Amino acid sequence: MPSAAALLKEIRACTVCAKALKAGPRPVVQFGPRSRIVIIGQAPGTRVHESGVPWNDDSGKRLRAWTGLDEAAFYDPAKVALMPMGFCYPGKGTSGDLPPRAECAPLWHDKVLGVLKGVRLTLLVGGYAQAQYLETKQSMTDAVKGFAAHGLAQFPLPHPSWRSGIWMKRNPWFERDVLPALRKAVRTALEGDKR
Repeated sequence: MPSAAALLKEIRACTVCAKALKAGPRPVVQFGPRSRIVIIGQAPGTRVHESGVPWNDDSGKRLRAWTGLDEAAFYDPAKVALMPMGFCYPGKGTSGDLPPRAECAPLWHDKVLGVLKGVRLTLLVGGYAQAQYLETKQSMTDAVKGFAAHGLAQFPLPHPSWRSGIWMKRNPWFERDVLPALRKAVRTALEGDKR
């Protein structure tokens, strides 16, 4: 098993999907061996592709607000690992970005998770991450609503895109029931840093 630093370097040099990526490969990922929380999202958007900084967009602002994490904690790899289903920007589709490339998760996820020793909580952000990691065929809404049934180690969330505002209006239980539990789970996961 390579070290976290060696694996990070290897991932950032990946060109497996280069021919399929109009914008070119630019794997965007963050982790360290002591990461306490893993956030598994979809794939970088255009702004994240340009900056190389994960969740460096409005979705990231919304996700940080949901979790209660400030930017310093969110971008500290000793606290948070940011691992998308697809590491590179997949390009534009007819109604938004294309789905994450299918090659990334099987190629890299087990390797990344294998070097993380301090993980206490995994946030499964959006349907792609939930389909990969939850042992259920529930809809994203049902998975989020039934978050407690997934145990203390996994926490399903909707993707925090602009569309989530519409979804949240239709599902007021999310702000009332899920977000307080999410913030508590995040605080609990990070308490290990204080020991």
